[in-house]
Amino acid sequence: MLIREATDEDWAGIRPFFRAIVAAGETFPYALDLDSDAARAIWYSAAPNRTVVALDDDGTIVGTGKMNNNRDGNGSHVASASYMVDPAHAGRGIGRALCEYSIAWARDAGFRAMQFNAVVETNVHAVNLYRSLGFEIVGTVPEAFRHPREGYVGLHIMHRYL
Repeated sequence: MLIREATDEDWAGIRPFFRAIVAAGETFPYALDLDSDAARAIWYSAAPNRTVVALDDDGTIVGTGKMNNNRDGNGSHVASASYMVDPAHAGRGIGRALCEYSIAWARDAGFRAMQFNAVVETNVHAVNLYRSLGFEIVGTVPEAFRHPREGYVGLHIMHRYL
């Protein structure tokens, strides 16, 4: 698997699984009906932040991630990131590779820590992955996410030092 910076042309490969994941309403607090331009504006980060794609051996985009400073100004020393893996390619270590890539990016860019602001508590695969990579739940905002099947569930704030 290759992870590289996303290009404008990559959006055509990201958009189908981005749309499906967001429309499912289970893991991201985005509007469920984002049009392509709005979705792209959310996902593509301007430098020095970064949006990447994960490619399988035949060049198919199987996942994507965006990495950025968590806050501006006096909070800009903490990084954040989000990831999406094409559900057709789940369970192959793509999410782990993207997360490891973003941790290395953040460390190399001089960030002191990494924080995820909104990890849906019912997204146990993500929670377990992040924990296995050294993130800790530092708090949970109760009922901050409206899950389509589980109802109101918490959003974890997860953190790790770099």
